Amino acid sequence: MSTPDAYGDGLSRLQRVTWVIARAIVVVVTKLWFRYELHHAERLPTSGAFVLAPVHRSNLDTPILPVVRKAPIRFMGKASLWEVNKAADWLLTMLGGFPVSRGAADRGALRAAEEILERGETLVMFPEGTRRSGHEVLAENMFDGPSFVAGRQQCPVVPVGIAGSEEAMPIGKKMVYPRKIVFVIGEPMDPPIQNEKGRVSRNEVKRHTEALRVEMQKLYDEARSLR
Repeated sequence: MSTPDAYGDGLSRLQRVTWVIARAIVVVVTKLWFRYELHHAERLPTSGAFVLAPVHRSNLDTPILPVVRKAPIRFMGKASLWEVNKAADWLLTMLGGFPVSRGAADRGALRAAEEILERGETLVMFPEGTRRSGHEVLAENMFDGPSFVAGRQQCPVVPVGIAGSEEAMPIGKKMVYPRKIVFVIGEPMDPPIQNEKGRVSRNEVKRHTEALRVEMQKLYDEARSLR
């Protein structure tokens, strides 16, 4: 498996071509199998870097996220996904992913995330860290990573509600059921405020993470209602 720093490199031409083809397949399959709906796509920034911050209820969330945006998105994934086999390593890399060591302060992955945003790309980060179950976005499940990185790079964070993915592929299940999935895009949130030294305090990051949680809950509730 390549090092996390390597996954922070810009997308190659081959990766961009792979993205276009893979996204087209994802859109067709997601429409046919999950009858997906996408609401408020116009809220997505049309230029510049931003962090895409969805709720996380299923393993499906990452592979179906390309339906929300035509341009490539980059995403972090648990390192073990890259270790399944060489084919998985190649495919995940071609789709713009890079690995994160779960349960540790993966400085390499954080550097890669910042480099991605510095280049003006879109980065997916799940604020809940791992898959959760239920209808609540709980404060104790939130991680500061998205707010921290956005604060360092001074780029917006766009929360996303996803309803139906947990029903389509619940935690612990390998079967994928044909359940309707609804995406609701939130308004871009300003990044945490930097102090006069150009740094973001821990308290400011915490405040931003809580504000993000509140927005994610609203969008999740709206997606569930629309579904």
